[in-house]
Amino acid sequence: MLLLLISTFALGSNTLKAQKTKTIKIKTSAQCVMCKNKIEKTLAYEKGISKSILNIETSIIIVNYKPTKTTPEKIRTAISQIGYDADTIKADKKAYKNLPKCCQKGGMNH
Repeated sequence: MLLLLISTFALGSNTLKAQKTKTIKIKTSAQCVMCKNKIEKTLAYEKGISKSILNIETSIIIVNYKPTKTTPEKIRTAISQIGYDADTIKADKKAYKNLPKCCQKGGMNH
């Protein structure tokens, strides 16, 4: 009986953890592997983000985050502040100009 009670509690606890994390997809202006690395590395240091994976072919990043720690708007803003578009939020102009040419829109491929 005690084992059943402990198992039930453990399962309930895992369910609560899963509910605390949300996922968002954001369309970016990423062009290459350098873009992917820069965006994923930046988001790894953002509060509340547990995981991010950018698909270069689609330029879409999937972000797992804790809604008690951050919001989709803050995530989009973090991406735009390093020089990339994030859905409807345009890239910060100064940060965009500092990107390597290959990372700018229409840049050459590696």
